[in-house]
Amino acid sequence: MTEQNNTLPRRLPRTPVAQRVDRRKRSVRIANVVLNVALLLGASGHALAEPGKGPVSPIYGVAIPEGYRQWQMIAPAEEAAPLDELRVVLGNPAAIKAIENSTLPYPDGTILVKLAYKRMQSPEFPSATVPGAPTTVQVMVKDSRRYASTGGWGFGRFINGQPVDAAQHETCFACHAARVKDRDYVFTRFAP
Repeated sequence: MTEQNNTLPRRLPRTPVAQRVDRRKRSVRIANVVLNVALLLGASGHALAEPGKGPVSPIYGVAIPEGYRQWQMIAPAEEAAPLDELRVVLGNPAAIKAIENSTLPYPDGTILVKLAYKRMQSPEFPSATVPGAPTTVQVMVKDSRRYASTGGWGFGRFINGQPVDAAQHETCFACHAARVKDRDYVFTRFAP
């Protein structure tokens, strides 16, 4: 009787190019997951912005706008450690029109909403990363008169529908001004 060799073939080390390709494929998979979540949330609609009627952020007085889940997706994003989040940014019609026309600065009335979720491994497909528990809803509202001292933008950061404290809101503009002043203080880039 002959003995069968039950060992798997030895895997060769990955080249730097293959490693980059693997990372790119992973990023594309994550972007697809976030896009699908956004579409499931109704993010492909074109609803007009309605003033938020809920709690408002300290300093800026920004509320989570009604109907924002029907807005169009601008881009998904992945936030590395320590946050480990998947994010999707939605825009109202004014934001989408500005992006389509490459308009900077954004016009007054532009509203951007970022939904953030903890990253987790898919229980059905282990190589996929999927949204877990929601972490924050973050809102930017463009009103160049009302928010003249902060580049024309008002900010709101909400956890479970409630605004975070004033100390956290005091960091919003400084972070945006230090990194993306030349892009009208907006980090998000349109995902074609």
